[in-house]
Amino acid sequence: MKDIDIARKITPIKINDIAQKYGIEEEFIENYGKYKAKVSNKIFDKIKDKENGKLILVTSINPTPLGEGKTTVSIGLDDALNKIGKNSIVVLREPSLGPVFGLKGGATGGGYAQVVPMEDINLHFTGDIHAITAANNLIASMIDNHIFQGNDLGIDKVIWKRCLDINDRNLRKIEIGKSEEKRMTSREDGFDITAASEIMAILCLAKDINDLKRRIGNILIGYDKDKNPIFVKDIKAEGAATVLLKDALNPNLVQTLEHNLAMIHGGPFANIAHGCNSIIATKMALKLSDYVVTEAGFGADLGAEKFLDIKCRKANLKPNAVVCVATIKALKYHGGQAISEITNENLDALENGMNNLLKHVENLKKFGVNVIVAINKYITDTEKEIKLLQDTLSKKNIEMSLVEAWEHGGEGATDLAEKIVKLCDKDTEFRFIYDENETIENKIKKVAKEIYGAQDVEFSDEAKKEIKNINKIGKSNYPVCIAKTQYSFSDDPKNLECKEPFKITVNEIILKNGAEFIVAITGKMFTMPGLSKVPAAENIDIDENGNIVGIF
Repeated sequence: MKDIDIARKITPIKINDIAQKYGIEEEFIENYGKYKAKVSNKIFDKIKDKENGKLILVTSINPTPLGEGKTTVSIGLDDALNKIGKNSIVVLREPSLGPVFGLKGGATGGGYAQVVPMEDINLHFTGDIHAITAANNLIASMIDNHIFQGNDLGIDKVIWKRCLDINDRNLRKIEIGKSEEKRMTSREDGFDITAASEIMAILCLAKDINDLKRRIGNILIGYDKDKNPIFVKDIKAEGAATVLLKDALNPNLVQTLEHNLAMIHGGPFANIAHGCNSIIATKMALKLSDYVVTEAGFGADLGAEKFLDIKCRKANLKPNAVVCVATIKALKYHGGQAISEITNENLDALENGMNNLLKHVENLKKFGVNVIVAINKYITDTEKEIKLLQDTLSKKNIEMSLVEAWEHGGEGATDLAEKIVKLCDKDTEFRFIYDENETIENKIKKVAKEIYGAQDVEFSDEAKKEIKNINKIGKSNYPVCIAKTQYSFSDDPKNLECKEPFKITVNEIILKNGAEFIVAITGKMFTMPGLSKVPAAENIDIDENGNIVGIF
């Protein structure tokens, strides 16, 4: 049975009734129909003195192109914690329309571990991503209007891009200003996908509306002829952009199939952005529950590293436990088995692929956190493969849980939940991989060497030039956000096993002054993805009864 059919089998409860069980009163709720709502940030005034719950981060090994089920495990774990009598909330990112209509599909979990209403969440939801797109493009429009109207600021180089929440490779580079109107200036421009927009990052990192406005005002949009920086506040666009985002700043409430509260807010990609849901949603959930389950996108080398080095640093958070999700098929994929044969039993490939999992566990322990491996079980997994995995992890003294949440919902993750409760009670010695005040080069090298296992890092001439610019304007003391392929520890998506020594190549450095981090683009990464040869959009439709079909 398809995920969408399973989701429709379960009758949801009114979201207000679920919210009330967690102490969220109706005065703080803005409904979007019966089953979706926003919760006002004003609730912090009421709950600010409550003790924080335990924070559980869910991450994974390097995935296959279809993902390994982090969201499914996250939702299953949350349902399981509630099932064993704990008060838990799952906090997730909002799906982007890029993957929904592209290759990966939606991001609402799977099987009997889903959040609903599944179709709404995967499509327009409450309009947050559209608001981010509009705010981003309003700034772009005001930049070009300022230039058209006389360019009093002397803008000579524009670095701010437009954005769109659809995969469209033809928009990576475009030329604008071609209407030949008087005073119209033609220049090269481009689009990012909305999930990679700095506005998305800012929404997820802002602590309140005033901080949101401050950060938007601080966005670097370009330089004048003397290489002096120009910011959004210089073109007086921060107020209008913040107005567009005032509702989007409030977290969204939905529910799991087992009628437990879920917060979904913000949706940055982890391969080209920082890959975590909003700080506001995470902190709100920590005040409303005893346990909070959240996820960071893609593998632990991307999402988890950024969660720990960027989000935790900015929000003064630390996880009490980290779950590293793996699948036997992904381990075989990283052990040399062709993806077309990935469901076939292959103990040699599985054993080789264990290196990927062990490296991720080793990396996570460098942050001083408590780690458990969750094996997201598939029906194609054999008893021999499961036993080999269990034996290997046991010899390494790595705790493991076999999770069957896709098939059994919370019941399929109770073993993981019970182990997590015990793990959360253990002390941690949380630490970062680098100090913010180190040089930009050293911060990038530390992540590349410590987390990726790279031999060294090479910087292009353009990257070196931008590092000098950032140093010149005194903005080098930000965390680094490395854009890298999700399929490999290296910057080459085809180098799955990483057997030979490799280097990371940084081609571009971008200061995200509003988000307060520095992006390093490696390898052949694009901030605007393209559609696959057979995109999911070809199979998405609406039937004669008005039901959406084809979303997975």
